[in-house]
Amino acid sequence: MDTLINAWSLANYLIVQGFGLVLAGAAAVVFLYIVLRKQHSLRNTVLLGLFFIGAMLFFWFPVGVPKNLAYPFGLTTYGPADGPTLPLKNVFQFFSHLGAFERVADIARDARDVPAATGRTESAVVNIDLTTKEVLAEIAPGVIVNYWTFDGTVPGPMLRVREGDTVHVTLHNDHTSLHMHSIDLHAVTGPGGGATVTDVMPGESKMVTFKALNPGLYIYHCAHPNVANHMAHGMYGLILIEPEEELPPVDRELYVVQGEFYTAGSRGTKGLQVVDAGKMLDGNPEYIVFNGKTGAISKENVVVQQGEKVRMYVGNGGVNLVSNFHLIGEIFDTVYPEAAIGSEPHKNVQSTIVPAGGATIVEFSADVPGTYVLVDHALARLDKGAWGTLQIVGESRPDIFEGIPSTYPSGH
Repeated sequence: MDTLINAWSLANYLIVQGFGLVLAGAAAVVFLYIVLRKQHSLRNTVLLGLFFIGAMLFFWFPVGVPKNLAYPFGLTTYGPADGPTLPLKNVFQFFSHLGAFERVADIARDARDVPAATGRTESAVVNIDLTTKEVLAEIAPGVIVNYWTFDGTVPGPMLRVREGDTVHVTLHNDHTSLHMHSIDLHAVTGPGGGATVTDVMPGESKMVTFKALNPGLYIYHCAHPNVANHMAHGMYGLILIEPEEELPPVDRELYVVQGEFYTAGSRGTKGLQVVDAGKMLDGNPEYIVFNGKTGAISKENVVVQQGEKVRMYVGNGGVNLVSNFHLIGEIFDTVYPEAAIGSEPHKNVQSTIVPAGGATIVEFSADVPGTYVLVDHALARLDKGAWGTLQIVGESRPDIFEGIPSTYPSGH
């Protein structure tokens, strides 16, 4: 049944949206033939029919059919590499390969999944292995997306090394993938951030070696053309380069990355959803989410004890929008703007900007128990999925906060 639903979804996007003008034109030709055949000779019918078809092709082909037929149809771009359209042969290859994709029960990377501090006082050689893999998973209940991932989740795993380390990153592309992938780590000093030497075919592996020169928190992402298209499928994560003098200790660390998804179907449409490159170029996502899907960060899983100091590593995979990160009911005691370690951190910050392809580090103290909501404070984005919750448990603090809670449903 799932296969039939997915097949219908794909056929709907390709035929109804892509070939709608062709189908309408063909229907018009048939209708014209029937009418003319009843009223005129065969010769007049053929001549008028040819005139009609010629006029349709003259007006439609220049704008409706791009070179080499690619989906979505008629999309023109001016980037330095291939645009985000997919050749039709790739679309049909995807359709025929549909049953081979792994179906992931939960695409979201757990916000608690933060690697421990290195604890080292000297530099070392660090080996990191990552696998790119294309999978199917829900972005919202019943809404299926073909995610392109690092290690099978969105975001990919958080990586952690120390300033001065020599890092070997080996990138494997799973044999079930249909596309080439690579990795660009913003922490790398060198061409393409590593992408120029890690372009891997399905089933292939390549390695990049770099020196961790600059402490900070950095995005990594796939940079195989079309880069925006790969990132809009979920290919990003964070790498922390710890400073030689460690960050101040905290009690708990969390990992959050915002991302955008541009589905051809409108928000909430069930079944398999393909990426709409036109929406991506226009910067109008159907979904804006934390950690890969709606509801990925919830108070049932992210529980903080009263009195704990919490550090959040926050990234923005983009590909278009600036995030306005805010935790409702908390004030960030410390913010490392744009995740710059070495600059003077900001104190007592309400909301902080996270640029597309950038990051920030925020810290707060868990003082008052209750449910707290993470948001992008461009608040219309809540309805596209840009929110999550965490819970602080402990004793009430009437000296700080007191009142009668509302019973109106608000997510708190």
